[in-house]
Amino acid sequence: MQERLQKLIARAGLASRRQAEEWIRQGRVTVNNRVSRIGESADARNDQIRLDGVPLKKQEQKVTVLLNKPRGYVCSLNDPQGRTLVTALVKDIPERLFPVGRLDYNSEGLLLLTNDGDLSHALSHPGKEIEKTYLVKVRGQLTVTMAEQMRSGITLEDGLTLPAKVSHVRSSGSNCWFEVTLKEGRNRQVRRMCESFGLVVVRLKRIKVGFLTLDGVRSGTWRLLQSAEITRLKRQG
Repeated sequence: MQERLQKLIARAGLASRRQAEEWIRQGRVTVNNRVSRIGESADARNDQIRLDGVPLKKQEQKVTVLLNKPRGYVCSLNDPQGRTLVTALVKDIPERLFPVGRLDYNSEGLLLLTNDGDLSHALSHPGKEIEKTYLVKVRGQLTVTMAEQMRSGITLEDGLTLPAKVSHVRSSGSNCWFEVTLKEGRNRQVRRMCESFGLVVVRLKRIKVGFLTLDGVRSGTWRLLQSAEITRLKRQG
């Protein structure tokens, strides 16, 4: 994207825009080895901009991906136990991405990774209440009473949960599948809610975050979010 040179220099933290304009007038700024002029624009990603012969540090491109995380990956940038990091699944992307929120080692499904701090804040702030939907398989049966308690709120060791949306999907032998939608992101919340009823979680998959779904994204693969989706997420957050 083309932007005024003084803006690019100021954004690099070298000087104010006014001072940058003075440097341009003095002939100290070059673009692609050509002395620049006042009013000139350049593309910070594609043009070689120098001040006194020293290249401006290029801005890192903002990248956000929607990953379908398999089980067996850690949502962290390092792990003392040496387990495989979720960032290994996006290693082909040159930018250094970090996960927004977490899915524990044995959970799977929709996970966002980004280097956009504004987006991360919008999605992670406790007061934002962005809905996240999970498909849960438990050993045991989710009764009507259990579901109603989840919808009202359950008292866990860290306090009363916000009301959840719960819907039964199907039962198979001694197992039961259901969907639960939360507006908060406590550590291992779905698992702890189930454990409070004596239900053992066999499988846990996040299938939706806000308006985003896993449609077309197979386990272990990812897709880039479009700018319109990122804008919508920030507004939703």
